[in-house]
Amino acid sequence: MLVLLKAGTPEAIASDVMTRLRMAGLAVHRTDHDGVTRIAAIGEAGAVKLEEVEKWPGVEATQKLSRPFKLASRLFHPHDTVIQVGRCAIGSQQIAIMAGPCSVEGEAQVFTIAEAVAKAGATVLRGGAFKPRTSPYAFQGLGEEGLKLLRRAADAFGLAVVSEVMDSQQVGLLARYSDILQIGARNMQNYALLREVGHIEKPVMIKRGLSSTIEEWLLSAEHVMAQGNRRSCCASAASARSRRTRATRST
Repeated sequence: MLVLLKAGTPEAIASDVMTRLRMAGLAVHRTDHDGVTRIAAIGEAGAVKLEEVEKWPGVEATQKLSRPFKLASRLFHPHDTVIQVGRCAIGSQQIAIMAGPCSVEGEAQVFTIAEAVAKAGATVLRGGAFKPRTSPYAFQGLGEEGLKLLRRAADAFGLAVVSEVMDSQQVGLLARYSDILQIGARNMQNYALLREVGHIEKPVMIKRGLSSTIEEWLLSAEHVMAQGNRRSCCASAASARSRRTRATRST
């Protein structure tokens, strides 16, 4: 359910509402905008009745969160998400350009490209240190050494870093060097990985999986957000060609 609190509700009362919802066995998520607090209470249907909650102090109204994706919905989060990464505010009016080599192959390569993309106006350097390849014999990336090269090159030219994480065990390593963690198209429905990146504070960019629906894509973001990381955005080939890279929300 979605619980809307009255404008200007004291924090003590808002905390009491959330505590009572948790005591009913519901997972509680909160967002605040323009003085209005929205609380998403997610869990077993009927754990507490909407009519009952509407009688609690501070509650303005309640309604069902009918969409399968709760936290990625405009109903819970009506305002645009803006994610600040270095000099770039993704989701704002600023154009967010992420550019760089598909695969980091060496120091000269990544520094040359970083300089070029910075001069062209990009604010985020992208590059793969771990590469998903169809063939097991193809180049699989430089691993941590590639991440170090990305970080050094980005710092040299005032850029942020985005790189792909392919496995839950890589999350901590990627988080040390990257400003944004990318979930590739092949891993859009790797739920263990999505939950793991949901536990970190870094922004997460989720690429749309091959043949995946928009709803499936948003539910992938929901896995990340349900673990506490609200800094997830969705990207696809179509959005990469658009005039602006925006944090994707359902309307």
